[in-house]
Amino acid sequence: MTLGRIVGSTFPLLALTVVEISVSAETLMGRVVGVADGDTLTVLVEGNRPIRVRLAGIDAPEHDQPFGQRSRRSLAELTLDRPATVTVWKIDDYGRIVGMVIVGAIDVEAEQVWRGLAWVYRHYSDDARLLALEAEAKAARRGLWADANPIPPWDWRHGEAAGRLELIPTRPVFAGRCGAKSTCREMTSCEEARFYLTQCGVSRLDGDKDGTPCEGLCR
Repeated sequence: MTLGRIVGSTFPLLALTVVEISVSAETLMGRVVGVADGDTLTVLVEGNRPIRVRLAGIDAPEHDQPFGQRSRRSLAELTLDRPATVTVWKIDDYGRIVGMVIVGAIDVEAEQVWRGLAWVYRHYSDDARLLALEAEAKAARRGLWADANPIPPWDWRHGEAAGRLELIPTRPVFAGRCGAKSTCREMTSCEEARFYLTQCGVSRLDGDKDGTPCEGLCR
């Protein structure tokens, strides 16, 4: 697999000039219809079936983390309402497809890393190609690397979880019934968010209409 850049773009896009796909890997084709964050999107495949796809090998900033919204906008710019090819690696614990996504000639995960809007996910990837792109982005202080000490999302999530545990005794316990809550900020858990979406009809909790409310809680 070799990488090149598309000339004349506002952002020098990383393009695949050769794509090598294992014969054992499943490949899906469709159109990107939703972008949840900087590393997760929804693709509408044959039969109008929406599939949730987590980009393999990278981890983007969380919604409430610095550069989280910018990372999401970048992924939307690259993929939204465009044909995509998904090479499936596996299904994760959340039922999402984890895979490589190509839009046109663009390796989307590589582009997000090169723009400085995602980390190489060290827990799951030691891809030398992605690590080299991350090092280049860091040296150029692109995107999140402009911060003096950017916090990787996996550490950010760990800190957020610890904070939530400390606050549990002071928060109302989810009683399993509808109330006056209407925003994700008011939800104490993914379970509560799903209940309010499906049982209480609070549709605003599912802003991208992919069936999953409050992405920060229900990742």
